[in-house]
Amino acid sequence: MQQRTSEALEFNRLKEIMMDFAVSEQAKAMIRNLQPSTSAKIITNQIKETTEAKAILQKSSSVPLQSLSGMERLMSGIGKGVFLNPEQLMQVWTLLDHGKKMIRFMKDKETIAPQVSTYAQSIAPLPHLADEIERCIRNGRVDDAASKALAKIRKRMNMLEIRIKEKLEKMVRASNQYFQDHIISVRDGRYVIPVKSEYKKNIDGQILDQSSSGSTVYVEPADVRKLQNEVHMEKVAEDVEVQRILSTLTGMVETHEHELSINIETFAHYDFIFAKAKYSQTIGGQAVEVNTNQIINIVKARHPLIKNATPLDFRIGNEYRALVITGPNTGGKTVAIKTIGLLTLMVQSGMHVPVAEGSEMAIFEDILVDIGDGQSIEQSLSTFSAHLTNIIQILKQAHSNTLVILDELGAGTDPAEGKGLALAILEKLAEQEATLLATTHYSEMKEFAQRHSYFENGSMEFDIESLQPLYRLTIGRAGESQAFSIALKLGMDRKVLERAHELTHQEIKDYGRTEGIETIPDYKKQLRKTKEDERGEMKEESRSHTAINKNKESNERVTNITKKPTETATQMEKETEKQMVEHTANSTLLEENQQQENEPLQLGDRVYVNSLKTYGIVCETENHRGEVGVLIKHKKVTINKKRLKLQGKAQDLYPENYDLSIVLKSKEARKKSKLLGKRHVENVTIEYNEDGSEKK
Repeated sequence: MQQRTSEALEFNRLKEIMMDFAVSEQAKAMIRNLQPSTSAKIITNQIKETTEAKAILQKSSSVPLQSLSGMERLMSGIGKGVFLNPEQLMQVWTLLDHGKKMIRFMKDKETIAPQVSTYAQSIAPLPHLADEIERCIRNGRVDDAASKALAKIRKRMNMLEIRIKEKLEKMVRASNQYFQDHIISVRDGRYVIPVKSEYKKNIDGQILDQSSSGSTVYVEPADVRKLQNEVHMEKVAEDVEVQRILSTLTGMVETHEHELSINIETFAHYDFIFAKAKYSQTIGGQAVEVNTNQIINIVKARHPLIKNATPLDFRIGNEYRALVITGPNTGGKTVAIKTIGLLTLMVQSGMHVPVAEGSEMAIFEDILVDIGDGQSIEQSLSTFSAHLTNIIQILKQAHSNTLVILDELGAGTDPAEGKGLALAILEKLAEQEATLLATTHYSEMKEFAQRHSYFENGSMEFDIESLQPLYRLTIGRAGESQAFSIALKLGMDRKVLERAHELTHQEIKDYGRTEGIETIPDYKKQLRKTKEDERGEMKEESRSHTAINKNKESNERVTNITKKPTETATQMEKETEKQMVEHTANSTLLEENQQQENEPLQLGDRVYVNSLKTYGIVCETENHRGEVGVLIKHKKVTINKKRLKLQGKAQDLYPENYDLSIVLKSKEARKKSKLLGKRHVENVTIEYNEDGSEKK
């Protein structure tokens, strides 16, 4: 994986946190250098290790891990002719002692951790070496019991020192007036007495030192010099014997260098996997199933570095391979895609992730990301240039087993060019069959995702009442920027917003109404909506409605819907302008020209609603009170027939045998109807409101 990916997804920061759970420097280094694997076998094995280590911690938190302090330096000096000192030998003994404890600790963990417990079998306790070090080294020095010769030498030294002290104390008591005090001192390893400077000639001996003021001199009396020379000789003999013992112990350690190296590696690995297990406990991590089919299906996922993160449900890889996420600023789009990317890195590093049980993650050969401003002062790159440079590399490297994450694709430049560039990049990545997550504000990208079966829309939910993002991802529906709604809530003049809406969406919307349908979509918008429904049906059922191409002469408007937008844009715009002019001029005469009153409206007829100044589709025929059900913006409204004007008969708008449920029913309802039409299915129902409209 690229270093840029780790930094952008904050995987390095996560590893730094996990390092705090490790005891040894070796394990900390393993975490620091941790890289995601691309092998399903290795990843599965590593996740199993973490799971078993976590099970052990739940049973007993007192795992006899070893800090391995100084062991790396110690092992590097073996075989180079340097004796190990007593401190280093005690480090070896500590390693062997912890090894013995770890073997004993893991014996009763075979049931809950069959794999992790077997690692202790590779530890060599080396009892002979451990016992010999313990016998010879005590309190940081070679013990008297290390050898008979050493014991004899030290005994002789102790006797000589006792005789020296007795002589010096006798001298001090006999000539008390010559001495500064009665304390016997040591200078250069030899015993001396403090004599007043004016009496130094009265003491037979050698001056070895004097005080800083010069008032006291430290004299080694001639009577004890011979004894002290004997002590010195014994010290030389002691040093020789100690070096011999240390040499012997060092040789024993060198003999078992291989076993000791394995012990160190085993303890470092134990420390490493228990650090992952401890981190899993802190984030509420779970083991997940992994696959190589580029399928991600996670439930209640949380970003491990964000406190109180809103759980995220996410899926990709089955019906679609690319998700375009839209929604308001600060709505959590970036957090959502970073969560997926970071969890993927964690799983491929053998870690648990904070998700609910039953979650599944894919294994990718590479994860390519473009997140953040990317600006480089050193390279004099603007934000847009930095993004573009990175995306160029992504396009070169992306393939069918790559996860690509793009945040605010096409931003940072001219909006028109940015949209075109963003769409071209999406098309190219789809051609390369990459798994793709992208966030955007561009409505064109939402429409692009709606039209292509490779893509799906997603949106981050927003509470317009509290003006707060909900950080919940809804897949299958494009989000809105909510800029106009937020501006209205904050008190902006509704006339300004209505004009802004008209300029942006080429439709009129009454921001003063709070109920009902307030939008007057133009004819092009209505055609586009019909087209989206049909393409949505194609995604759902993976088949093409070839019947649309029939009856071209009588169904010219429907045929135009199936053409590419670039071929029909001019024609549709002209027709739209003509229709709007006609309806505006005749708006005051709508009720006087109801020539269709004697002809009942049929399902699928397109009508103009005078009271709401908008268009709709007849979804329920006239009742005994003369009321007709009209579907406007996916909502059913009951309106008296006198307030409706027929704009197009269903038989003229749709080809022969056309399935009107595409227009009149939601995709979910059509799915359920199709399923229930084949067989009875438990817990599958279609519910309707009191007005007959489908419950959402």
